[in-house]
Amino acid sequence: MSSVDYVSPAEAQAAAASAQQRKEVSGRLGFKEKLGYGLGDTASHFVWDMVGFWLLFFYTDVYKIPAAAAGTIMLVARFWDMAIDPVIGVISDRTQTRWGKFRPYILFGAVPYAVLSILTFTTPHLGETGKIIYAGATYVLLMTAYAAVNLPYSSLAAVMSSDTYERAGLNTYRFICAFIGQLVVTGLALTLVKYFGRGDKAMGFQHTVILFGFLSVVFFFITFMTSRERVQPSTALPSSLKEDLKNLFRNRPWIILACVGIISFIMFAMQNAAIAYYFKYYVGQEDSVQLFNVVGTIALIVALPLSKPLAKAFGNRNVFIASSLVSGLFFISLYLPGEKNIAAIYVLNILAKMAYAPAVPLLWTMIADSSDYSEWKSGRRATGLYFSAATFAQKAGWGIGAAIAGWLLTVFNYVPNVTQTASALQGIKLLVSVIPGVLYMSCAAFMFFYTIDAKTTDLIKQDLDARRAQDR
Repeated sequence: MSSVDYVSPAEAQAAAASAQQRKEVSGRLGFKEKLGYGLGDTASHFVWDMVGFWLLFFYTDVYKIPAAAAGTIMLVARFWDMAIDPVIGVISDRTQTRWGKFRPYILFGAVPYAVLSILTFTTPHLGETGKIIYAGATYVLLMTAYAAVNLPYSSLAAVMSSDTYERAGLNTYRFICAFIGQLVVTGLALTLVKYFGRGDKAMGFQHTVILFGFLSVVFFFITFMTSRERVQPSTALPSSLKEDLKNLFRNRPWIILACVGIISFIMFAMQNAAIAYYFKYYVGQEDSVQLFNVVGTIALIVALPLSKPLAKAFGNRNVFIASSLVSGLFFISLYLPGEKNIAAIYVLNILAKMAYAPAVPLLWTMIADSSDYSEWKSGRRATGLYFSAATFAQKAGWGIGAAIAGWLLTVFNYVPNVTQTASALQGIKLLVSVIPGVLYMSCAAFMFFYTIDAKTTDLIKQDLDARRAQDR
């Protein structure tokens, strides 16, 4: 053996450690870790869906705040939420603890998040102006606490594995757990409100959120205990917020995903806010909204596991485009059934949700891929910034959609707790069908310009794994 071929024990040990590091970073995640991570989104959805499905209804029909004022509150709170997201993203990127960058926020933010959710659904006896101020203040604080926990939670998925298909699988677990949380909120919330309130809806909502808040704290703690941060940024370049922001706005794939996030979340917020009014005033079966939401959520959960195999077969982008077009058509079709044709309403909603489901985890997978793309091009990794900027865009859409729903209810002459005019009923129908359906179909047009395909993600992964191994 020549001296050139000789490998010392120290070199062999270092090479083995490097290979193990690459395997660990990009390898398969275990069931326990995937499930533990997913429970964090169950916790998030206990509040996200209470806000998304019931808060506008709670403000107008329980706390008796005018619809236009309630819509404005939701818009202002969302704009504040948008503003705080990048701040949290930048701070979390620069956080260094023995638990990692993102996990500490999940641990220490859980209790404030739960307490503020309870206060948001509390109804102190105040005049109309006082109610509006109280509602606005508590909702703004809740959105701050939500961002401080959920943004690091979302970013965590990008550093648990560097493999795009492992991320798709992880995000599938995440959204199965998320929609189980949604299933609980949409299917049981009003029942729990009746049980705890015993005729007092205000007390019922408050006690229901106390229960959800407690469960959220428990689930976030499980997420903290079971997850690991494996993907570390390169240490070759010094930290620079200016350079990170410059790279963000030069990142075409991320810009496209941000536009898709804004549009799709306008659609979600508008439809979710209007569905309670749809069943109360158009269908005439207020309590049936729970069953409707439960069935739709089950359809989502059933179809979510298709995300990873479809992505492997056809690519993330193509699956998202098909999902947007098909589900958008089904959502638009919800305008057609009459108020007595309950079967058609349910069938169309089931088909829409099943068509839409595979795109849900893929959006977050592609956001992580866009962060890798930036690191690949620039040498800088800013996971928290990329996810905060993406959620910034999505929450902008959510706030705009919820506000539009409140404003359009006023335009269509909606008056709470009375028989609605034909104009009001028409507006409510449009808010759950045609308007959100057209918006979601338009996302497909943006995704035609998304350029990160399977070949590119494989190349990015190989190059970045090699760079990270050299840094060790």
